[in-house]
Amino acid sequence: MFSLNARDKVLDLSRPVIMGILNVTPDSFSDGGRFNAIEAACDHADKLIAEGAAIIDIGGESTRPGAAEVSLDEELARVIPLVEYVTKTHDVWVSVDTSKAAVMAEAVKSGAHLINDVRALQEEGALAAAAASGLPVCLMHMQGQPRTMQHNPSYGELIADVCAFFEQRIAACVDAGIPRAQIILDPGFGFGKTLAHNYELLARFGEFERFDLPLLAGLSRKSMFGNLLGRDATSRLAGSLAGAMLATQAGANILRVHDVAQTADVLKVLEATRNYKQL
Repeated sequence: MFSLNARDKVLDLSRPVIMGILNVTPDSFSDGGRFNAIEAACDHADKLIAEGAAIIDIGGESTRPGAAEVSLDEELARVIPLVEYVTKTHDVWVSVDTSKAAVMAEAVKSGAHLINDVRALQEEGALAAAAASGLPVCLMHMQGQPRTMQHNPSYGELIADVCAFFEQRIAACVDAGIPRAQIILDPGFGFGKTLAHNYELLARFGEFERFDLPLLAGLSRKSMFGNLLGRDATSRLAGSLAGAMLATQAGANILRVHDVAQTADVLKVLEATRNYKQL
């Protein structure tokens, strides 16, 4: 099975792990900016870790549909103090959710263990910064950019197109000096995908195992549940947990979620069932 290495830490992915979402943004689609003050964000990080998060994913720029861009200085001011807090006070992995090379570099200096980029290291300087960090990277598929990605997403063949993108980005990373074994893939639920695309991704998630790399599923509270069930972002827990269960059964190694405690319960039920299935 998979494992990732960063600094003196090893992240064992022989069983699924939870990545807790910590958006320090005033316009996050899900939490409404409740954690954009540093004190509240630190408290929430403590809570996510106590509930079972193995990774805390810290982001300072909203990537919801239509989101405005954030300046470099603003993103650094949001992200770096929190990276420093979590790395100094907790024995967990810290992921920085950014596409900016300078934010990556500063987060590395502050102790981050993982670079999680929704733009798959395609922004200026990002690939070089990630390679220089020596850290694992998560490459996400997104069609378009957050401002426009949901205007009219279309594909020739969804899974084939996403896989072709992954092939290209994996090759670029390896050419830049990032070891292939340090790459995570995220098919990007909700990022340039229609409702039908999202459910096809979920139904066929296991097909991404062809890359023999760790897979991340980021389904939590997304509009694919809201649009299907008629629920706003605060009422999508049941849908999110169903998605987490299905993605895990299809091979997800990392679940990126808001609701850590509830997702941990799902994983415990799944593991107990699998243990009996193997008898």
